[in-house]
Amino acid sequence: MTSTAFGGTPVALSGDLPTVGSAAPAFTLTAPDLSDLERTDGRRTVLNIFPSVDTGVCAASVRKFNELAAGLDETDVINVSVDLPFAMARFCGAEGIENAKVGSAFRSSFGQDYGVTLAEGAFSGLLARLVVVLDRDGSVLHSALVPEIGQEPDYDSAVASLS
Repeated sequence: MTSTAFGGTPVALSGDLPTVGSAAPAFTLTAPDLSDLERTDGRRTVLNIFPSVDTGVCAASVRKFNELAAGLDETDVINVSVDLPFAMARFCGAEGIENAKVGSAFRSSFGQDYGVTLAEGAFSGLLARLVVVLDRDGSVLHSALVPEIGQEPDYDSAVASLS
């Protein structure tokens, strides 16, 4: 079983993370308007997965990926958490997030399918911080779990995997 850490304490995750070269699990998230949000066939996808947009590091990652999305051709950036779609819409409206999408995993098996549901600890049931980059065919180009939940992801490595 994979783990990350929260405040230096190891925290187990729900299963196996996507590995480079594997086919990523299909997913259906909930968009802010409550419609289904899925990966767009034929486009690359960056999944910025995190616990909650209402925390400082998570909010910073959504802002940064929104900024990066403006310069990524034929690439969708989707920010994923189990926050309610309404909270995500509120945050995006207040922050001017327009280049990246947000999708809630609150009523899907996304966390289990991607192995990122925190299985124990204070954040149990939320998602760990992981960045997964998918190629046009849905294969995994990059998969990076942060070692400590309070740490921002390596944005440069994620974007470099698209080259």
